[in-house]
Amino acid sequence: MSDKRNIKTYDKPAGGWGALKSVTQSWLQSEKPLKNLRAMLKTNQDKGFDCPGCAWGESPESGLVKFCENGAKAVNWESTGRYVDPEFFSNHSVSSLKKHTDYWLESQGRLTHPMRYNAQADHYEPVSWDDAFALIAKHLKGLPSPHQAEFYTSGRASNEAAYLYQLFVRAFGTNNFPDCSNMCHEASGQGMKPTIGVGKGTVTFNDFEKADTIFVIGQNPGTNHPRMLEPLRDAVRRGAQVVCFNPLKERGLEKFQHPQHPIEMLTNGSTPTNTAYFRPALGGDMAVMRGIAKWLLTWEQEAKANNAPPVFDHDFINAHTNGMDNYLSAVEATSWEHIEAQSGLAKDEIRHAATMYRRGERVIMCWAMGITQHKHSVATVQEIVNVQLLRGNVGKPGAGLSPVRGHSNVQGDRTVGINEVPPKALLDALENKFNFAVPRERGHNTIQAIQAMESGESKVFIGLGGNFAQATPDTPRTHAALSQCDLTVHIATKLNRSHLTTGKDALILPCLGRTEIDMQASGQQGVTVEDTFSMVHISYGQLPPSSPELRSEPAIIAGIAKATLGNTPVDWDFLISDYDNIRELIADTVDGFKDFNTKLAQPGGFHLGNAAGERRWLTPSGKAEFAANALPDSLLNADLVAKGEEPDLILQTLRSHDQYNTTIYGMDDRYRNVFGARDVLFVNERDIQKLGFNDGDKVDITSMWNDGKTRQVRQFILVAYDIPQGQAAAYYPETNPLVPLESYGDGTFTPTSKFIAIKLSKSQSDGRIPVSAV
Repeated sequence: MSDKRNIKTYDKPAGGWGALKSVTQSWLQSEKPLKNLRAMLKTNQDKGFDCPGCAWGESPESGLVKFCENGAKAVNWESTGRYVDPEFFSNHSVSSLKKHTDYWLESQGRLTHPMRYNAQADHYEPVSWDDAFALIAKHLKGLPSPHQAEFYTSGRASNEAAYLYQLFVRAFGTNNFPDCSNMCHEASGQGMKPTIGVGKGTVTFNDFEKADTIFVIGQNPGTNHPRMLEPLRDAVRRGAQVVCFNPLKERGLEKFQHPQHPIEMLTNGSTPTNTAYFRPALGGDMAVMRGIAKWLLTWEQEAKANNAPPVFDHDFINAHTNGMDNYLSAVEATSWEHIEAQSGLAKDEIRHAATMYRRGERVIMCWAMGITQHKHSVATVQEIVNVQLLRGNVGKPGAGLSPVRGHSNVQGDRTVGINEVPPKALLDALENKFNFAVPRERGHNTIQAIQAMESGESKVFIGLGGNFAQATPDTPRTHAALSQCDLTVHIATKLNRSHLTTGKDALILPCLGRTEIDMQASGQQGVTVEDTFSMVHISYGQLPPSSPELRSEPAIIAGIAKATLGNTPVDWDFLISDYDNIRELIADTVDGFKDFNTKLAQPGGFHLGNAAGERRWLTPSGKAEFAANALPDSLLNADLVAKGEEPDLILQTLRSHDQYNTTIYGMDDRYRNVFGARDVLFVNERDIQKLGFNDGDKVDITSMWNDGKTRQVRQFILVAYDIPQGQAAAYYPETNPLVPLESYGDGTFTPTSKFIAIKLSKSQSDGRIPVSAV
């Protein structure tokens, strides 16, 4: 039986009236519309608060409004008038809460009191802050080794909270810092650090105004960072090239109607956000870049033969790079047959893209998880770097490399020390400043932390924000691993499924949100974040706390640290009394933060600096290095290839437009024509027919891996969609159970969530309530 009740046509541009309507609905549903409207007008403003959503940077100019649709939803979602208090937990057992969807759980409102799980009663019950801290300290101090604890960090945590967290954990004795960045942009850092010496983007916000060409690769700004649409639209308007590579025709990369432009709104007009749109195969972006390099090399050879101006920037290459000859040998050795087969694009299509790249004098290349969540992601990032180096497009105005980060401070957390493989310079600085022997062993990343909990090696899990149980791959295994722990602790603003996946003992510690006023002994405090362009901003909450019981993230971390270590290696209460004290320590121990507190007085914050952006290469050779990687022989798992097993489709997981990370704001994805549902599978109509199904059929999805385990999600609605043949797409976290824990990127441990081999089978009705109906 077919089911297409939730599929409706929406042909409007990104932004526009649809965005205004959606923001208005979230604003009214917050139950605090007037207070939240005032708060939204202070989003990303000087003396206001930094958006708790994405990490996209800000224009330095002042403006009335500096938030996008999803930023407004983030504010309203956090500043709700609904509350999850002790009475709520008294009325709902943990077992009953598990039956609800993730959307329902978070929509119940803000957590108000610290709670401890009573396994016998199957209910969370109130606990005092002092008792909660004492319980954590008891478990931590009772471990035979500090390496048996895992300390997770969400990208929403401030620099101040993250710095205290890493200081406490290293003083405790471990580098076990599984982090949300392990699951997203790890490949960007791993790919860029050996080639250009830094693992961050080399461009600033202003470079987008100077670029004459912008490549947007494996990225969907319209949903994941909508404020990026404005500079893309402006670039097209001034005649720049915007070249997009994405298997899906994402609305935000096609056309945009600016909600703050009255003429566009009144005339219902819109502006294109691209000048060319290419649709490669999943995992085929490295082959595309290799093909561009191959065309550039061909034209360079022709220019040399004809005494014409060179295609390569030889002055830059000779002064600033190593290894070009080896790289070009690898390019020459790569056949066009291999490039076309793996890229999913024809040779002439790649020539078109290469021509647009060659035409540009100032080229920015941007990318996101469409690049980084593959097995060969590091090599793909390095291929992007290679192409940019050939034309000298690193370290000059209007050009560079831009991995667009996700959550608002995921980059800042790493900068101030949340890193399972910390740089020696940071460890040395901490040891010199605080006079304790810092741990030097490599710690656990996210995948290794799950494996350690699964095996019983790790006994305590503490999560600084996020929704670990749902954000991670191989969901049933992750849940089972968390349940193995003696203690699980979650520092959070709202209820989520991780809080229901308890260890033998469990705590929920409610914290202030970014929007809320943080009062400490010296007065109101601000916290800082680092955006995707390495700009550091200070953020001041604007709304009263949702409960007098809430504590700030820095205060909670300090409370845990003091209960566990005493006033060692610092006076934790002194640091919390005034966050300037924390920032002074950051300035003393982290590169780029000298005069931290003084610099924050500048409206818009300050730039941390980027050596590669200044053509200073922090590599062993002192130069940028070309990377001569071979294209993979096959993108499929080697064991599947050896057995001759063929998938029905290759699946990528993605967000709906009404969600941010695992937080689901609503059940609509209007840009993809889905309303009121999330259990859908987007497939090309020809593939649906080829596989013997009909549009609207319900199918069970099984992923293919080599360990004998069955990974399956059931009763997903097939939706005929404009997607290349052989591909499929579905929402996460619903399809995270299909991602094997051991399927991760080479050198990154990042889950391969953008390349999952799957088989489909017709669903048999079992009376299960569909995900979208719960």
